[in-house]
Amino acid sequence: MTENVGPIDASVNPRYSGIATFARLPRIEDVPRADIAVVGIPFDSGVSYRPGTRFGPSHVRESSRLLRPYNPAQDVSPFAIAQVVDAGDIPVNPFDLTEAVTEVERAALALGEQVQRIVTIGGDHTVALPLLRAVAAKHGPVAVLHFDAHLDTWDTYFGAPVTHGTPFRRASEEGLIDLTSSCHVGTRGPLYSKQDLEDDERLGFSIVSSEYIEEHGVEAGIARILQRIGDKPLYVSIDIDVLDPAHAPGTGTPEAGGLTSRELLRILRALTSQNIVGADVVEVSPAYDHAQMTGIAASHVVYELVTLLAARVASDSQ
Repeated sequence: MTENVGPIDASVNPRYSGIATFARLPRIEDVPRADIAVVGIPFDSGVSYRPGTRFGPSHVRESSRLLRPYNPAQDVSPFAIAQVVDAGDIPVNPFDLTEAVTEVERAALALGEQVQRIVTIGGDHTVALPLLRAVAAKHGPVAVLHFDAHLDTWDTYFGAPVTHGTPFRRASEEGLIDLTSSCHVGTRGPLYSKQDLEDDERLGFSIVSSEYIEEHGVEAGIARILQRIGDKPLYVSIDIDVLDPAHAPGTGTPEAGGLTSRELLRILRALTSQNIVGADVVEVSPAYDHAQMTGIAASHVVYELVTLLAARVASDSQ
């Protein structure tokens, strides 16, 4: 078996030089095979408040230049045990939301034929719906572990059924998610009414709120999450606004009282035994970022997800 191609050597080419692929990894067209692909979706036609997440993928890539090949927290060298690549961006229609969603699903299905696992950088959270369609076509209904300040199970905005606030309601209605094993993490802030929570439970979600983690601690939150998701095929969807604005100001719908970046990374690292079949990190809006704070947080989140997937791919190949 050929040796995996890793990131560009920073001792030969300075980190601030060259094309900004994620973690300075090779492009998918530059390697003969790939196990895991990081792909961008520069799209924000589904936002309800502040736009700008169409620039998220490039911002996260720029912010990932300092990532290194060995992950000591997980004791894994992800780029050595799996061939990880940057698959560029999925081109989507910026004027027709329905067409854009179709394009994302089609591209995710095609990329899924080339690689075993995909981690997506958004883009707004609308993209989770077509990504879940593609994942469910391959694995059937999946458990969804959704990190977000918001439920994203609302019905419509201005009569529109597909927006960044509705993807998980549509996914539930379409039978894409496992109704007994899905979970929101880090939700907080005001709702339209208590009915939002009742609808959310009916749609198949349990909640580990930001307040729960504050009161009981991260380890208690992890225990509840693992009990809920069980051993089902798992899709992880992370809206960067799950983090407090102090840690991630560059997002479209910030809410006070969120997780710290350290807490989020700790929870992700607890998923080592899970069969993660896909993931996304969305809602990075660089126009509202400061000193790449949000981009750096998002790049480290993607890195932890890639590490989890690489370990799984390596284990499955043994």
